[in-house]
Amino acid sequence: MQYFYEYEGVNDLLFEQIASNKRKSFYFVGAFILFVLIVGAAITYAAFGNFLIGASIALICMVLYVPISLMNGTKIVMKLNHGKELTSKQHHPQLWNVVEDLAMVARIPVPKIYIIQEGSPNAFATGATPKKAAIAVTTGLLEKLTREELEAVIAHEIAHIQNYDIRLLTISLALVSVIAFLSDIGIRMVFGSDSKGSNPIVLVIALVLVILSPLIAMVIQLALARNREYLADATGAELCRNPHALASALEKISNDNDPVNDISRASACLYISEPFKKKRKKNEKTSLFATHPPVEKRIQRLLNM
Repeated sequence: MQYFYEYEGVNDLLFEQIASNKRKSFYFVGAFILFVLIVGAAITYAAFGNFLIGASIALICMVLYVPISLMNGTKIVMKLNHGKELTSKQHHPQLWNVVEDLAMVARIPVPKIYIIQEGSPNAFATGATPKKAAIAVTTGLLEKLTREELEAVIAHEIAHIQNYDIRLLTISLALVSVIAFLSDIGIRMVFGSDSKGSNPIVLVIALVLVILSPLIAMVIQLALARNREYLADATGAELCRNPHALASALEKISNDNDPVNDISRASACLYISEPFKKKRKKNEKTSLFATHPPVEKRIQRLLNM
C-alpha cells in the first residue's frame, strides 16, 4: 500500500467497534426474522383465530423469496443506477490498482468495477458473496478525491464485501418486501371477513401489528443499514490504515453541491453517503428513516481512532 499510518491504540479501538457492530447486526437480523413470523401469525390469528398457519406461510415466503433476491441483486442494482462495467485497466488505472491492492489486503477475490456517470461523488458495493461482488463509483468521486481518499472509500466498500454486509442488507430488503406482501394480504383478509381471534386484547394488538408492520419493518431495515456503515468505516480504516483519509473523504462527499441525477432511491442505503443528503440533512440526526448515520458522528469516530 502506498499510504500506511500507525495510530497508538488504533487496533484495539477498531476490533472493539467491529465486534460490537457484528453483534448488533446479528441481533437485528434475528429480530427481523422473528418479526416476519410474528406478522404472519398475527394475520391468521386476526382472521381465523390460528397463529400457526400464518407463521408457516411467512416462513415459506422467506425461504422462497430471499434466495431469489440474493441471486439477482447485483444485476438489478447496477441497472437501476446505470452502472457500466470497467473491463480494462487502461481507462481508469488508478481505480483499478486501488481495488486490486485492497482486495489482496482483505484476502477476497477482486470485485468487478462499475462506473456511474454522476457528478456527485459517491460509491457502493453489492454482491451476495465476495466471489460475486462488485464496486461502483461515480465519476464525481474519481474527479474530486485524492488518491488517499479514493483508497479509503474503496477500503470502506471492500469492508462491506468482506463483512458480508450486502448479503445482510439484501436479506433485510427482501424481508421488508415479504412483510409488505403479508400485510397487504392480511388487511384484505381481516377486514374482508369477520375476525375470529378469541382474545379481544390480542386481536387488537394483531390488527395494529398487521397495519403498522411495513413501517416497523422499514425502521428495522434502516437501523441495520446504519449499523453496517459504522462497521464498514471501522473495517475500512483497518484495511487502508488511514482513518483520517476516510474522514476527509466523507466530509468532501457530504459537503459536495453537485446535484444527484440518475441514482436510484431504492438503493440509496447502499451508498457510502446518503445520495439525497441535500433534502434530508436537517433531519438526519433524529430521523428513524435516515439511510445512514450522521456524517459528523462517523467522522468523529474515525478521527478518534
